[in-house]
Amino acid sequence: MKRLAAVFLVALLVAAGCGKSGTKPREGAAGPRPTPPGASSTESAAVTSPAGSTASAAPPAENAAAQLGVKSLEGANPPPAVDPVITDGGTLVTRFRAEPDTLNPLTGRDYYGAQVMGMVYDSLVARNLDTLEWEPRLAEKWEPSDDHLNYTFHLRNDVRWHDGVPFTSDDVVYSWQKVMDPAVDDPQVKGYYIDLESVAAPDPYTVVFKWRKPYFLSFQFSAGFPILPKHVFDTGVDFNSHPAGRSPVGNGMMKFVAWKTSEEIVLERNEDYYGRKPHVKKMVIRFIPDENAALLQASSGVVDDMQVTPEQWVKDLTTDVFRENFNRYYFYEPNYRYIGWNEERPFFADKRVRRALTELCDREGFIKNVMFGLAAIVTGTFYINSEDYSPGTKPWPYDPEDAKRLLDEAGWKDHDGDGIRDKVIDDKTVKFSFNFMYPAGRALSEKLAVLLQEELRKVGIEVNIQNLEWAIFIEKLNSRDFDAVNLGWSLGIEQDPYQLWHSSQVNRGSNSVSFKNPEVDKIIEEARVEFDPVKRRALYHRFNDILHEEQPYTFLYCEATLEIVEKKFHNVVLHKLGLDTRDWYVPAALQE
Repeated sequence: MKRLAAVFLVALLVAAGCGKSGTKPREGAAGPRPTPPGASSTESAAVTSPAGSTASAAPPAENAAAQLGVKSLEGANPPPAVDPVITDGGTLVTRFRAEPDTLNPLTGRDYYGAQVMGMVYDSLVARNLDTLEWEPRLAEKWEPSDDHLNYTFHLRNDVRWHDGVPFTSDDVVYSWQKVMDPAVDDPQVKGYYIDLESVAAPDPYTVVFKWRKPYFLSFQFSAGFPILPKHVFDTGVDFNSHPAGRSPVGNGMMKFVAWKTSEEIVLERNEDYYGRKPHVKKMVIRFIPDENAALLQASSGVVDDMQVTPEQWVKDLTTDVFRENFNRYYFYEPNYRYIGWNEERPFFADKRVRRALTELCDREGFIKNVMFGLAAIVTGTFYINSEDYSPGTKPWPYDPEDAKRLLDEAGWKDHDGDGIRDKVIDDKTVKFSFNFMYPAGRALSEKLAVLLQEELRKVGIEVNIQNLEWAIFIEKLNSRDFDAVNLGWSLGIEQDPYQLWHSSQVNRGSNSVSFKNPEVDKIIEEARVEFDPVKRRALYHRFNDILHEEQPYTFLYCEATLEIVEKKFHNVVLHKLGLDTRDWYVPAALQE
């Protein structure tokens, strides 16, 4: 389920160790890549293999799982089924791995809420899913100034909010006021608009964004500005807990119907939508954290569309019920998974320790044997297929002996002979025993946690595994109440690392591991005002070098998106930016 407009451009949290069911088309993937060796080719423009993988070939016996992964791609990405007559109607039931925290476009921080909001709310412009060019949405046309400081958008005059109230420039101005309101809990959004000086409305259907200084993403963030209905939110009710966060009134292609806590969100087609409407008239999004339970519901005909784990893709989808009833799709999108080390904890304050922990994580073995080769190791924060990524940076190897040397150098030794390393900090002996936190129901995260726990036990480090429900997990993450965390980021075509890595984002932003580096701050700030992509790339490559040395994250991998769609849905097209449910329809004879 992928059709998010360019309204949510910030990096978004996704549960690690698995694909993201119900995902949007990212702000952009790189151009097409060849399929993995031995896999069937595809005519689709989607990215079907990651660039930059440094994993070396293993002997056949050791690489049997990866060979199964390659073989499992045969028959995937079929050409779309198209009928002479396309009929509207029917219901699409899709699966989310977690329940959104809110449907407020400013205060929502998780990936799952963003998927729903991307259908309920619309943006001024959006990218074409294949050409990646900007196309009109709420704005019919726009004019940028030559100095990159002013952007004028001319709005459509036929758009209404879902309650019938006309959409005007007043809504855009009000939204800017709320973005910059110190009382609004939106640090992940505010960081991108710190240099937006004003948003003015010369008339009801014109808005002008004025920036204080040039910013290489100023058009993108003007175009994708999150827009709220002023008449709904401006009622004197606390913005952060406003009821519209649970019952949104949008202006997008889908209308909100209901939200049953811990069960589902229901949407219906906006029949008054000005743009291209989806053919499916109703969408049910079910929250099913457990992977096996979700696959059982798919096999029982309850769920139509979901993403699966590599193990399910390779082993479970070979059964007759799935071969006969579901089509399989795989592609790569801008994302990566990581282990974050909270540098406010005494264990992780020293970069030698963080590097040692990376060297104790057998990423290559995990990808081959657990993920069946359907991922690629990453070494930094930029998408592996982007030019800002540093392909020449080699991953720190799996090297337990060197890891022990680094731990010894950092003063973490087993001084009392109890089998656990320790160190005297502020006149107190601190045991190297920490909590490893990940969201409940994540099969790959669970396997990673167990493997890491065993590897670290061998060198004298105790790992306590914390498997938490998503809401509790997010609360602990935002309050920095954790030691180590396994998560992922969903990224955009063009990336600004300010949100994730600038020191100003430590307290309330997305820099949850409390990474602080003056040179990194300087690089990020310089890159924001550098319009020459070659010069900006050089800055980012230096930034990548610093992250590689500091290891605030153990960067894990960019994984393939593995998705199944019930065969009754026709015209399932694989675009460069993934799948788009607006294309899908159910032939009249198959509609219930």
